Amino acid sequence: MKIGTVTGSVWATRKAACLQGQTFLVVNVEDGPIVAADQVGAGVGDRVLLATGTVASRYCMDAPVDAAVVAILDPEGR
Repeated sequence: MKIGTVTGSVWATRKAACLQGQTFLVVNVEDGPIVAADQVGAGVGDRVLLATGTVASRYCMDAPVDAAVVAILDPEGR
């Protein structure tokens, strides 16, 4: 799992049928930006928790994704 900050979104004019209705976000993590399937309704500026690899694919109903936003993190100090 990784922690990152949402910096934007990605739009696709065509995508696989299993990805219809799926929102993709650009998330900055320690290694650089990554595109992740949004499962929780995150927005720009949110700190999020990412599941990656096989776990992300299973979380997204076995869709072909490498990363999924699975939580929006509360600001530190709460």
